[in-house]
Amino acid sequence: MKTIWGLCLLCLAGGLRAVIAAPVRKTGKMEDKTAPQEEVNVLMFGVIQFSESLNYVYESTEAKIARISQTLRSHEGTLEKLGRQTEQAAEVERQIKEVIQLLQAQMVKQQAQTKRTKEWLAGKEQEGVELKTKVKKLEMFLNTNMSIKELQERAEEQSYILKSLQHLTQFQKENIETMNEKLSKLQAMSEAMT
Repeated sequence: MKTIWGLCLLCLAGGLRAVIAAPVRKTGKMEDKTAPQEEVNVLMFGVIQFSESLNYVYESTEAKIARISQTLRSHEGTLEKLGRQTEQAAEVERQIKEVIQLLQAQMVKQQAQTKRTKEWLAGKEQEGVELKTKVKKLEMFLNTNMSIKELQERAEEQSYILKSLQHLTQFQKENIETMNEKLSKLQAMSEAMT
């Protein structure tokens, strides 16, 4: 701003010097004396117009630079935000992969546990069948060799054992069903994440 006003004053001084340095013709007429003053006025008006134009250009250029700087700062902020969001997305993706790996490992363990439990139950069912066969054979044997009281006691004892085995088998079946439900949920979660 100071530079513009300095240029204006310099132009004004140069114009005045040119007017003052110009030779004045002595004609004796009043019109000749007023002519240099009009030239000075025109020159002053031109200098003022020029200085206003320079001032407008300076101010508009300064405003444009300010807007450009503000836009650049805004873009820098947006780029930083996008960078943070990209880092957060990468972290979320890493965590999801870890969860999927954990779920897959847990599914493998659950499947192995379910297989072992099914095998154990199959063995217990087979034992139950064998025990029933033995009970029948025992009943046949007892029918021929034991008293009725002894047979009743043995029958109650065998009945208690059979009921205990049935409860145990039912409990194991419920455990397998619970494990199968958990396994289905884990598989559904794993498929949803992938």
